Amino acid sequence: MAEAFARAYGSDIMEVFSAGVAPATVIAPLTKQILAERNLAIDDHFPKSIDVAIREPVDVIVNMSGVPVTLPGARVIVWRVEDPIGQKDSVYRTVASQIERLVMSLILELRNA
Repeated sequence: MAEAFARAYGSDIMEVFSAGVAPATVIAPLTKQILAERNLAIDDHFPKSIDVAIREPVDVIVNMSGVPVTLPGARVIVWRVEDPIGQKDSVYRTVASQIERLVMSLILELRNA
């Protein structure tokens, strides 16, 4: 979700790579549905490992995994967001709204830096 919001709203200020410390095998259908309701398509996205996604130096890592992540030279931001997998669609919508707000806040911070 964060990748979709960041690409849609912040492509002028950031290049976005999404990855996980333990990525799923597929994107959950409810994730696609909730984002589609916001006119965001993620058909070209796929779950990937952080080792695959980060092949070049990065400035900022947003960590929502709950697992400590470090990368030399990168600022790590921790977002405490509930994992909606296996939850009702109302939880997905709440999580999507929370992630959208966090992404927008980061974009505004970067634009003002």
